[in-house]
Amino acid sequence: MNFPERFSNLPPYAFPRLRALLDHHEPGGDVVHMTIGEPKHAFPAWVTDVINENAAGFQSYPDNDGTPELRRAITGWIRRRYGVEMDPDTNVMALNGTREGLYNAAMALCPEQKNGRRPIVLCPNPFYQVYMVASISVGAEPHFVPATAATGHLPDYAGLPEDVLNRTAVAYICSPANPQGAVAPRDYWEGLIRLAERYDFRIFADECYSEIYRDAPPVGVLTVAQELGADPERITLFNSLSKRSNLAGLRSGLIAGGPDSIRRVKQLRAYSGAPLPSPLQAAAARVWADETHVEENRAFYQEKYRIADQVFAGVQGYMPPEAGFFLWLPVDDGEQAALKLWRETGVRVLPGAYLAQGKPGQNPGEGYIRVAMVAPKTELQRGLNTLRDCIYG
Repeated sequence: MNFPERFSNLPPYAFPRLRALLDHHEPGGDVVHMTIGEPKHAFPAWVTDVINENAAGFQSYPDNDGTPELRRAITGWIRRRYGVEMDPDTNVMALNGTREGLYNAAMALCPEQKNGRRPIVLCPNPFYQVYMVASISVGAEPHFVPATAATGHLPDYAGLPEDVLNRTAVAYICSPANPQGAVAPRDYWEGLIRLAERYDFRIFADECYSEIYRDAPPVGVLTVAQELGADPERITLFNSLSKRSNLAGLRSGLIAGGPDSIRRVKQLRAYSGAPLPSPLQAAAARVWADETHVEENRAFYQEKYRIADQVFAGVQGYMPPEAGFFLWLPVDDGEQAALKLWRETGVRVLPGAYLAQGKPGQNPGEGYIRVAMVAPKTELQRGLNTLRDCIYG
């Protein structure tokens, strides 16, 4: 039996790689999980009530594009957050988590050729792995652009050769960045939009960590695009309730963009999508409309920033994250550091190289570990202190 070749060279996903690295060793102490970005703070208690009140909806097929109530809640949030008015019928669609949208947007919007050649999809490096597999799925060439300390942990797309930019059809960008916590400032967004206009490519803006930050809310691409008068079809935004509201399992995401782009994504979704059950859509509509729990959640993370800053105050190369809930800690070798931590202390972290591409010596993540600050505060404090003493002591 024959199998397709298109995915045959995919590296193992990050977490199976981590299990292969660590699981045949005994932990050196009480286990502290700091690998996966799964929020542990409480979600709003009333979410369960809303689901129960709408439980009869489990009997019916759900609205594929999102119920009118959910789409209005999404556009209401976009208006409050970004100052941008969007039509709930034509500019947005509900997603079953943003990973679905980040993948399907490439399927629906990336052309088969760019200037008569195989298209390129730009990806920051390190990156969320769906960017790469979406590129491969549409027959494009993923082009990994280092996002390192030298570039402010954001990819320097403007510095790419003209030959690459002339073939670029899509540029993925994550702000606040996973894993580094860097925030794209207004001038970065402006420069990227101008670059996209010059070379005629689309921007897929993954802003899933936008509501977890230290002080000021990160500027969003929709805000800057509106100020510049950019073509709405050039910008596609993705966000979700997973981090904002501690509801990773609810799978409520959003995609927002120009009406033609959204129409094409909707068309694909009608054939291949898996919409949220109606009771979950009802809950999501209530959650998108509420900011009180988001402010409370943000305060918890701001306290965790302060703890991390205190713990790593004397560590050379420590970069306080601007946003999100990951630490991107410099080490000599990420795999060796993760293995040492596990075997000697029971603290479990992710080698940075597992989130990036590149041969040994050229992988921009190999000198880092990613640490998720999602555990309760006491457990987090213990884990960070243990990590510091083991790796930097």
